[in-house]
Amino acid sequence: MNQLVRFDTNTLNMLNKALLGFDHLFTDFEHRFANQINSSYPPYNILKVDKDTYEIQVAVTGFDPAEISVEIDQNQLIVKGEIKSDKEDEVQYIHRGLAGRNFTRVFPLAEHLEVREGTIKNGVLSIRIDRVVPDSLKPRLLKIKAL
Repeated sequence: MNQLVRFDTNTLNMLNKALLGFDHLFTDFEHRFANQINSSYPPYNILKVDKDTYEIQVAVTGFDPAEISVEIDQNQLIVKGEIKSDKEDEVQYIHRGLAGRNFTRVFPLAEHLEVREGTIKNGVLSIRIDRVVPDSLKPRLLKIKAL
């Protein structure tokens, strides 16, 4: 029932004219979605721990912690894994079920998200992210004076 609909060029041009300044959102969305749909390695989870805390879990079994890098670049969290050792030359696999290939996984971050810390436990990289809304953007109650 749910289908991904591609818009033709005329429709996108009409939307760009109607939504002045939002044209980059359409191209960003299409670019990010197209790049992520073909790649399922490494598997990951996104958890909502509470109202303002999230956690991203990435399966990094077979990677040494020194081979994992986590970078925050503007509004993107970039997780990379690069195997640096030549263990394959030393060992002959009869069956290889654990993938050990290099990867790059990009997670777009919304406004007011702060990446806090990353830990690896039992082959799973966990990255904690908190939403920190500035006081100036939080709802406030106006005091009403009686005259």
